[in-house]
Amino acid sequence: MTMKDLRTGPDWIVWVVFVILVAISATLLSGHGANLIAGYNTAPKEMKEKYDEKKLGRVIGGGLLAIAFLLPFAVLGQSLLPAWVAHAFLGFILVDCFVMIILANTICKKKYI
Repeated sequence: MTMKDLRTGPDWIVWVVFVILVAISATLLSGHGANLIAGYNTAPKEMKEKYDEKKLGRVIGGGLLAIAFLLPFAVLGQSLLPAWVAHAFLGFILVDCFVMIILANTICKKKYI
């Protein structure tokens, strides 16, 4: 069984998601668009002041970029890769999200002296 056997929709959807993730990642990595980050955009002003906005954008943008570049491998290799690779991709995405949350709550907080 290959990943192609698990496919349930057209491939163009994955490419659209890829382009959207790369665009959002580029915006966040450039230091803009911190309001695209869920939770940060709805936080009160006092809470936003505790975080370094540029670091937060870099952490989330880098994590999204890692996920974005995983998607083309899934589409292009779907007829060659075994089905268990889909589970490995899902595991990578979950670990990446977990690492983004940890980094956002540690290195992105401003240090008050």
